[in-house]
Amino acid sequence: MNELQMGLLALGGVAVLGVFGYNKWQERRHRQVVERVFQQPGEDVLLGKKPEAPKPEAPARESGPVWREPGLAEAGRAVPEEAAPAQRLAPQAGPPEPFLEPVLPGDAPAESGLPADREAATVAAEERENLDLPLPASLLSARVDAIAVLELVEHVPAPQVLASQREALSRLKKPLHWVGFNDSQGAWEMIGPETPTAYRRLRVGLQLADRQGPVSGGDFALFSAAMQHLADELMAVVNMPSGQQALDQAQQLDRFCAGVDMQIGINLISRGTPFAGTKIRALAESAGMALTPDGSYVRCDDEGRPLFSLQNFETTGFAAETLKHLSTHGLVFLLDVPRVPKGLHVYSQMVELAKRFAEALNGVLVDDNRQPLAEPQLLHIRQEYVVKPQAAMEAQGIPAGGALALRLFN
Repeated sequence: MNELQMGLLALGGVAVLGVFGYNKWQERRHRQVVERVFQQPGEDVLLGKKPEAPKPEAPARESGPVWREPGLAEAGRAVPEEAAPAQRLAPQAGPPEPFLEPVLPGDAPAESGLPADREAATVAAEERENLDLPLPASLLSARVDAIAVLELVEHVPAPQVLASQREALSRLKKPLHWVGFNDSQGAWEMIGPETPTAYRRLRVGLQLADRQGPVSGGDFALFSAAMQHLADELMAVVNMPSGQQALDQAQQLDRFCAGVDMQIGINLISRGTPFAGTKIRALAESAGMALTPDGSYVRCDDEGRPLFSLQNFETTGFAAETLKHLSTHGLVFLLDVPRVPKGLHVYSQMVELAKRFAEALNGVLVDDNRQPLAEPQLLHIRQEYVVKPQAAMEAQGIPAGGALALRLFN
C-alpha cells in the first residue's frame, strides 16, 4: 500500500468521524431546545389530565399554571341557502377542522414558591394573561391563512427573523404575513424589516387565495420547508397545518371568493354631443371626488377609504393637464363590491351621483349592452350584486371592506 492510498484512507476516516460528530452535536442541540421549551410538565393533550406531582416533604407550593393558547376560528360557515348558486360553497361532508394552536407548557415556567409580595403576584398574573391573548383576525386568520406557529427559546430581533429565509420565501406567489407577540406591550403586532422589537412567539401566515387564484402545492411546500429551516436556525419549535388540509381550504376559499367578487359598472353615455372634460372635472370635484394617478376620480369616506370611482368610458384616462381639452362620449361609475363596507348605502350614493351627472351632461344611464337602466333594473342590481354577495361575506366572517376582504380582493 503506497503513501497515496494511506493518505486517502486517513482522509476517509477523518470524514466519517466528522459526520458522526456533527450528527451527535445536532442531536444534542435539538434535545436542549426541546428540554428548554418543554421544561414544565403540562396537561396531557390526549387524556386531559395533569401528571401527578411528587409529594413534597415541606408544605406544598402552587405550581406555575399550564396555559393553552386559544385555537383559531374554523375555516368558515356555509353560505345561506338564499344566496345565488354561484355564491355558494361546494357541498361538504362537514365543516373544515379548525387549525388549533398547540399546547406549549414551556411558556409557563414553574414558580419556585409563592410571590414575595402582592406586587410580584400582580406582575405574574399579568404575564400569564398576556400568554392567553388571542391572535386578532385583522392580523392573521385561519379562514384565509395557513399559519405556522413558532415558539423560540430566546427573544430574536425582527430583522434577524425576516432575513433568515428571505431568499427562499421571495419565490412565493402569495402574500406572507409576519406577526409577533410584543411582551412589553402585551399584544400581537405585524412585524417588518424595520421593526426594532425582539420576539419569542411568532406566527407566520401564508395567504391561501387572492384574485389570481388559490395557493399552489409548490408554494405551500416551499413555505413549509422554509419554516422548518427557520425553526432550526432560531432554535425554535414549529407547528405547521396539514398540507392537504391547507390546499383543500384554499380551493374552497377561492370558489367562495369567485362567487362574490363583483364589480358594478353604471355607464353614462352621451346623446350625441360629447362630454367636455372641464365640465366632468367641475361635477366630480363638487361631488367630493379626487383625481388619482391612475386616471380616475375617486370618492372616499371620511377615513379616506375608496368607495367608488369615475372613469373614462374610452381608453384615455383623466389627467389634470389634459382635462381642459378632453372630450368623451361616455363615463363609467365603478363599485368594487367586496372591498366596500356598507355596500347598500354606497351603491345608492353612486346611483344618485350618476343620475346627477346624466342630467347635467344630457346623457343616459345604460348597462353593458347599451340598454337604458331604469329604476327596476337598478333595484335588481342592488339586490343581486350588492346585498346578496355582501351578506354571504358577512356569513363567512369576511365582511366586505374589512381587513380580510381587502387582502383577499387586492
